[in-house]
Amino acid sequence: MPSALSQACGRSGYRYRVSESNAAAGVPARPGELLPLLGTDAEVVAFLAGVADLDAANPADHLLEDGVRLASGARLEQFARAGSGDAFCFVGEGGEERPVVYVSLDGEAGPLALGLPELLQLCLVAPWWRDARRRTVEELRAVADAYRKDVPDLDRRRDSAARMLGLDPAGLPSEAAVLARLVELSRGPVASACLVVGYDGDPLDPLFGAAPGRP
Repeated sequence: MPSALSQACGRSGYRYRVSESNAAAGVPARPGELLPLLGTDAEVVAFLAGVADLDAANPADHLLEDGVRLASGARLEQFARAGSGDAFCFVGEGGEERPVVYVSLDGEAGPLALGLPELLQLCLVAPWWRDARRRTVEELRAVADAYRKDVPDLDRRRDSAARMLGLDPAGLPSEAAVLARLVELSRGPVASACLVVGYDGDPLDPLFGAAPGRP
């Protein structure tokens, strides 16, 4: 009997476009080989930790707060952290194909992606995704522009990190697409299957209560 999580994930997929030239050069070309690069490859670390605020360099230091767990009882495995201490976690058993949930120290949580490749697309395309909540389209553009002003070589660094991850920069989705994907996941069956509760047993607040780009 398929679990609620596997059924939810089966109804919502993602695309992962491989860069064939980099695969031939020894760069991982398929899901299942990406996680080690997040904490060891210099260009990948520089972008993810320095720009997208995803640090996977010291997995032994990644521990969730006591009592934070999935309502379903499934496994919640932290694999990276933000500078604030917020957690990136895999849901359930398996490998890099598992859903990824973000758990904030502010008492919010929600799914970001179905699998590590999709999470990397989000971080590469919209590293400022946390600031997308409850903002209008104009405000989102201002956030993106501010990021580019702070990191003037953002596109070059993004493309370089993508290639090292075996991702084709030309195949990355648009900013609008990855933000729409966040909304889709936060409102669909995946969100229900990935519901996170705190030490008191109450559900944490959703990451996205309204669609990015809407008041």
